[in-house]
This record gives sequence, C-alpha cells and structure tokens, in this order.
Amino acid sequence: MTLLPSDRALVPFVSVQHMMGLVHEIGIEKMLLDLATEIEGDFRRWESFDKTPRVASHSPVGVIELMPTSDGQMYGFKYVNGHPKNTREGLQTVTAFGLLADVETGYPKLLTEMTLLTALRTAATSAMAARHLAPEQSRCMAMIGNGAQAEFQCLAFKAVCGIDTVRLYDIDPVATRKAARNLQDSGLTVITCKSSQEAIEGAQIITTCTADKQYATILTDNMIGSGVHINAIGGDCPGKTELHRDILMRSDIFVEYPPQTRVEGEIQQLDPDHPTTELWQVITGQKPGRRDGRQITLFDSVGFAIEDFSALRYIHRAIQGTDLYVELDLLADPDDPRDLFGMLGRARP
Repeated sequence: MTLLPSDRALVPFVSVQHMMGLVHEIGIEKMLLDLATEIEGDFRRWESFDKTPRVASHSPVGVIELMPTSDGQMYGFKYVNGHPKNTREGLQTVTAFGLLADVETGYPKLLTEMTLLTALRTAATSAMAARHLAPEQSRCMAMIGNGAQAEFQCLAFKAVCGIDTVRLYDIDPVATRKAARNLQDSGLTVITCKSSQEAIEGAQIITTCTADKQYATILTDNMIGSGVHINAIGGDCPGKTELHRDILMRSDIFVEYPPQTRVEGEIQQLDPDHPTTELWQVITGQKPGRRDGRQITLFDSVGFAIEDFSALRYIHRAIQGTDLYVELDLLADPDDPRDLFGMLGRARP
C-alpha cells in the first residue's frame, strides 16, 4: 500500500532554480545587504555559537569539507568542495549544499543548494568586514581574480560599502572580459587592467580571489602602500596563499576563527603566535579596527560555519509564503515511533 508522508516528514528543499528565483525576487544587491546584516548580527553574538574548524578531507587535487555550528536552538552544516582543476574540465571549482535543523528534535528544517548561496554569503561577509576596516569614503576596489566569485564581491561592496568603481585583473583575460560583461549594467564604473599593479592603482580596497592550490604571490610588498584595506579570500586551505609574507608583517590582521585561519589562511606563513584580531571583537567594540588613515588592514578570510548558518537561517525565512521550494519526503515518521519496521511492512506493494 502507499503511505503518505506526514507533515513532519517533509523538509523544504531549495534547488538551484529556486535560489536563482529567490535572488531575482529579492534583488541581488538587497539580498547581499540583507545577508551582510544577518551575518553581522551573528558575529555580535559570536560567543553563543559552537565553534570548530571545518572537517576537511584533502587530496592532491582539492578538498571536501563539512562546516558545522549551532547556537543551541538551531544547528547548521554545509558540505563544500574546492577543486581548482575543475574549471579546466568544465566544472565548478566550488559546489555546496547545506542543512538547517531544530536542536530540540534534531529534525531538519531546510535543505538547500549552497553553491550560489556560498558566493553570496562570502561576498556579504567581505563587504561587512570592510564596513568596519576599510578607509572611510572608499570608492574604488581592485578585484584581482575574476572567476566565479568576482561579480558577487563587486556588487556586495557596492551595496554595503558604497564603492562606485572596480578595477578588474585576472591572468586569464577571458575571465576579466566575462566579469566586465556581467557588470556592465550594474551601475559600477568597470575598468579592465593588464596587471595586478595596474589594478591596484588608486584603489582603497584590494580584493584577491584566486583559485590555484599553491603558495602564490599575487601581491608583493612593494605594491602595497599605506592606508589600504586588503580583502584576501583566495587562501582557504593549507598550502594555498596569495600575499607575500612581508605584506602580512606590515598589516593589522583580522580573522574569523584563529584555529582555522592559522591552518588555512594567509597567516599560515607566520609564527603561530603572530598577533591577530578576531573580527567579532571589532564588531562588538571590544577591539579597535581601523585606527588611522595610514594603517594597512587585512581581512584574512577563509570562510567560517557561522556565516553559512546565518545564510541558512536567512533563506529559511525568505522562502516562507513563496513557491520557491519543494517539500521532500526526507524523514521516516511512523505513527508509532517505536515501529519503524511496521511502517516498512505496511508499504509492501
């Protein structure tokens, strides 16, 4: 016989198509601004979260990770990979999905794609951090690395920080042309550049977002003058960095969760006791962020599970009252919770 699932067995699932529809319904800049606000709110209550470095399975070609956290009421995790070689095979470097669950029962409340959502929350986090760390009245950003993340970063900095000009550079000019084309109707002034050096000219904010899994030097010490904010988001696993060590030595460094960043971020190049400031402490006023106009601030961002938790909770609210999800029969929920086998038997054809 056919057994219909109970309401408790059904879990909302947001597909890629649904996520794209939700972004267009809300508007991408508003959604980025909303996510930045949501993430900042959770950074303000940072101490209420379970925190652990992501669980990573490394291989010679990439990494597969689980990123869990909980605030005691809800639990969330993200599955995400990072395989830089994928683009040569016509595949995404990063793919992801995530789940939000009720701590009281353990029942899932949301299952969603997070490839698009990770790009959105990463950009929102970058811009939220810059709102606290970048020079006042910053209007120009250099975007070095013009892959899948670039346009999201540019639009987030426009929506959250008010930049009006982006200077694009990638070692692959096809990527730069792609990013420029996608941003042509964004309201930003878009300038394509032929080198990293050219890209950073006149920029108050410098974002690096390159993908190769190697110790790289995207920016050298002589390129970086005083008074800029560096948003380094490409380094996110052991053996993968973008900045020359000397830049780090001249910068005030801000991080998400030090035990994770010291393994995966730019600061893996430094001594384990090199001083850093946790971003949540700046947001709550416990530690200073930017102190003066000559300071070099560096957000050494590797991505942390609380940011994904914020995004999952935002999506869970945003889909209410819409048709931008389907209900999956994901949980076995027999009438008698002790009779799972009986439920199976009654479903015999």
